[in-house]
Amino acid sequence: MSRQVVVLDYGSGNLRSAQRALARVGADVEVTADADAVLECDGLAVPGVGAFAACMSGLRAVGGDKLIARRIELGRPVLGICVGMQVLFTAGVEHGIWTAGCGAWPGTVERLDAGVLPHMGWNTVAAAPGSVLFAGIAPGTRFYFVQSYALREAGAGELAAAGARISWTEQGEPFAAAAEHGVLWATQFHPEKSGDAGAALLSNWLETL
Repeated sequence: MSRQVVVLDYGSGNLRSAQRALARVGADVEVTADADAVLECDGLAVPGVGAFAACMSGLRAVGGDKLIARRIELGRPVLGICVGMQVLFTAGVEHGIWTAGCGAWPGTVERLDAGVLPHMGWNTVAAAPGSVLFAGIAPGTRFYFVQSYALREAGAGELAAAGARISWTEQGEPFAAAAEHGVLWATQFHPEKSGDAGAALLSNWLETL
């Protein structure tokens, strides 16, 4: 049976690519901010590109932050992608400006301490033990990243202590490439730009819905 997935429409630039990628793996996908559709679908995908503050502004404009919180309360799956992962945390700091996030996960998204930024291109991920997102995906598989900010290892202790499965990658320093905690899962990389590997990961998520 086809799973109903909503890609939350709040003006992000990668909505349609996320829609196509999810449809490719068999989801029945709608791009909308309609509250009933967002709350009732089998899975909600929250993409995001660009600045943390701009994404949070767009989310709040359509009530997306409250809808995400409500889905989590209801035990309904949510998948964040790229900045759609970042906004799930308590806050983000960009160019010295602190912006409140959705607060679904503890932690602050910060600029990576790396010689080359943005972190752009293909990189491997060390999957968390027991990860469902990376099930059946071979170690050393590369995924596509584009970002300068992330949840750094030093700031991930509280999320890890809460029992989240955190998968890691490195650009100058380790940072969270993905996290799975209850019904809330997310990737810092772009599965929709990661070819067959990204499709396998999205399929793994879809199978849990």
